Amino acid sequence: MTAILSSKLQSPLQIAQRLAADFAKNAAERDQRGGTPKAERDAIRRSGLLALLIPEQYGGLGASWSETLAVVRELAKVDSSIAHVFGFQHLMLATVRLFSRPDQWQPWFELTARNNWFWGNALNPLDTRTLSKKYAGWREFSGRKSFCSGSADSEMLIASALDESTQGKLLIAAIPSGRTGITLHGDWDNIGQRQTDSGSATFERVRVEENELLLDPGPLSTPFACLRPLIAQLTFVNMFLGIAEGAFAEARQYTLKETRPWFKAKVQSATEDPYILAHYGEFWVGLESVRLLTERANALLDDAWRKEERLTAEQRGELAVAVATAKVAASRVGLELTSKLFEVTGARATHAALRLDRYWRNLRTQTLHDPLDYKLHELGDWALNGQLPTPSFYS
Repeated sequence: MTAILSSKLQSPLQIAQRLAADFAKNAAERDQRGGTPKAERDAIRRSGLLALLIPEQYGGLGASWSETLAVVRELAKVDSSIAHVFGFQHLMLATVRLFSRPDQWQPWFELTARNNWFWGNALNPLDTRTLSKKYAGWREFSGRKSFCSGSADSEMLIASALDESTQGKLLIAAIPSGRTGITLHGDWDNIGQRQTDSGSATFERVRVEENELLLDPGPLSTPFACLRPLIAQLTFVNMFLGIAEGAFAEARQYTLKETRPWFKAKVQSATEDPYILAHYGEFWVGLESVRLLTERANALLDDAWRKEERLTAEQRGELAVAVATAKVAASRVGLELTSKLFEVTGARATHAALRLDRYWRNLRTQTLHDPLDYKLHELGDWALNGQLPTPSFYS
C-alpha cells in the first residue's frame, strides 16, 4: 500500500516517464539478452502502477483506460516487452472483472493492490491442448499452452482449458502461478518482444477450485463481457504507437547528431537533405494519423467501460470498428517507419550495439498476433454492408 499511496504524489504518466527513463538505459542490452526483466518488473511493482486500473475502493489508483493505455504507450517508446506485460496485467484484471462475479473479482482486485501482484497470461483460446476434467467441487487442468506472456515472475495466471464433458466448452480460471503442477518453461526465443516470457506452460493435473472458474457471466457472454478482446486489441494499438514514436525519437536524435547528407544533395547538413526531410514528413503524417485514431478509440473504450451492463451490442460493435481501424493504421505506419528509419540515419546506424532494428523486430513479432487481412475483411464488411464485427477473442 505504501507504494500506491506515494505514487499519488505524481500522475501515472509521470511515474511511467520516470520508469521509462531508467528502462531506456539498458533496453538494447536486455533485448539482446532476452529472459525475464526481473529488476524492471520489480520497479513496476514498487511504483504502484500494477493497481493503476483498480478502483480506489479496492485499494487501486482508479485510473481510466485512457490513462492506463497512455502508460502502456509511454513504456513502449523505450521497451515494448515491458509495455506488453504491463498492458497484459490490466487485460488480465479486466478478464476477471468482465467474466466473474463480484465476490470473485473484488477480492482479487484488493489482493492485487495490497500485494502488488503481477498477473500472467495462459489463456490462448486457439491452443486447445489443455483439457479439463470435472470432479466433485473442483476441476483438473492438464495439457500445454503456448504464448504465455508475462507468466514468469507472476503471482497469478489467467488459464484456459477445454471441458472434456461438454464438447469442448472453453473454461477460464484465475489461479496462483506457483500452484502444484504448473511448469513455466522459459522457452521464448523469438526475434522480437524478447523479454515478454511468452513461452509455453505445462499443466500437469492442476487442481482448479470452483470459485476460481470465471463462469458468471462467463467469456463473451454479454456486450460488456465482449469488451475483453477489444481491450486486448487496443492494448496492442497503444503499444504499436509507442514503438513507432520511440523509433521516431531515436532516429531523429541520430539524424540530428550523426547522419551525413548524401554527396549529391549539395547541402552542409543532413537536416537539409530534401529526401531525409521528405521521409520525416511522411513519418509525421503517419504518426499523427495513428495518434488521433488511437486516442479516439481509447476514449470510446472509456465510455463503454463506464456503461457496464448497460452497454448495447451496437455500441460494442462501433467500438470494435474504431479499434480495428486504429490497429490497421498503427501496424502499417509502425512497420513502415521502423523499417525506413535507416533511410534517414544511414549505414553507420546499423552498428550492432545500437540495435535500432529492435523496433522493427518487436513490432513485426507482435503485429502477427492476428492477421491484418481479417481485420480489413471485418472493416470492409462494415464499410460496404453495415455489418458490425462478430465478437470473438480477436475482434
